[in-house]
Amino acid sequence: MNDIQSTIKEFTKLKSGVKRLTLTEFRNYPTLRLQTEICPIVITGENGSGKTNILEAISFLTPGRGLRGAKLAEIKRISLPGESEILSAQPWSVAANILRNGEEYTVGTALQSFSKEDLEEDDVRTYDRRIVKINQQKITQQGELGKYISAIWVTPQMDRLFLGGTQPRRSFLDRLVYAFDLEHAKRTANFEHLYKQWIQLLKSGQTDEYWLQSLEADMASLGVAIAAARREQIARLNTFVEREPDDIFPDVRLELDGTIEKMLDTNPALQVEDFYTSFLARQRRNILYNDYVDGVNRTDFKVYYKKKNMPAELCSTGEQKALLVSIILAQTQCQILNKGFAPVLLLDEVTTHLDDIKRDALLDKIRDLHIQAWITSTEPQNFDTLKNAAQFLHLQNGKLI
Repeated sequence: MNDIQSTIKEFTKLKSGVKRLTLTEFRNYPTLRLQTEICPIVITGENGSGKTNILEAISFLTPGRGLRGAKLAEIKRISLPGESEILSAQPWSVAANILRNGEEYTVGTALQSFSKEDLEEDDVRTYDRRIVKINQQKITQQGELGKYISAIWVTPQMDRLFLGGTQPRRSFLDRLVYAFDLEHAKRTANFEHLYKQWIQLLKSGQTDEYWLQSLEADMASLGVAIAAARREQIARLNTFVEREPDDIFPDVRLELDGTIEKMLDTNPALQVEDFYTSFLARQRRNILYNDYVDGVNRTDFKVYYKKKNMPAELCSTGEQKALLVSIILAQTQCQILNKGFAPVLLLDEVTTHLDDIKRDALLDKIRDLHIQAWITSTEPQNFDTLKNAAQFLHLQNGKLI
């Protein structure tokens, strides 16, 4: 065992993960409570039984909108025929006892509705927001969650990650960055907010030069910080893959295809920031005809099958899934080394498109890392290799059997 793997093993001796999970009015669950071990947890059941909903609930213990990217109101359980209106009006919530390096914390998140008077419409409107508590104390910044629990997920929708538009790949990369840079999520959200303001101001015909310059300067500053964080994460993963080549899954090479990111290869950050500011100013007229402006919100995350020097989008479906797993495994180990505690893996139907050798290899690697991984499947026979190392749960009609 080399030094890196020895260090990872030392960190994972101190358990990290979800010890108890409680759902209330969440998706198809009126209530659900699970007592779990820090080990692979295999959830089986027919399609529609609620397997993915459990993984989504855990993903809400981390910053963001969960593994489905759902709106808050969409998560609420749909009431069944004959249920009282009082029951159906209850807000959803997720609560958990979590371990981080053997120390226990309580984390909870829930939907909260509040009313606000609209003076222009002479009406009262209801809004939804997500509240978060750690050890019973309400927090104002979701990023604080990253200090206690981290999650990496793979869903069936990600089987097409390397095909189609750039936005899903960019979002996937940014989630990898969040685990190392807790401010990255706030920066990306603020950038998008400023970008929308900028576009609306230009399309409205207003020419407040001071306001425009202020927005452009703030966008450039945030944009360069976002690009720098992405570059650092790409370098971290590429270095790890170079030092720790996998024996089963294909080694990957990761790149960023973005103007600002590429400029940082050869120019100091302040110079790139000045360029970005002036570039946005030059693009003002283009906004009148379309919303496309090059920048960090258009960057593409490129993945290559290193041995073949082939872009992921040209690889077979099975190869693409194997490349995705390679990134996840590298990210998991990098997080353990960097943060000192293991992330929780949320693997929804992860064995789809993997041959038997790669499927068993993935399960062996998860077991050997001594981490908590929540794995869903309709085929329990695929997990014989974890028979004595995992906790098995079976769902039927939304109930634990």
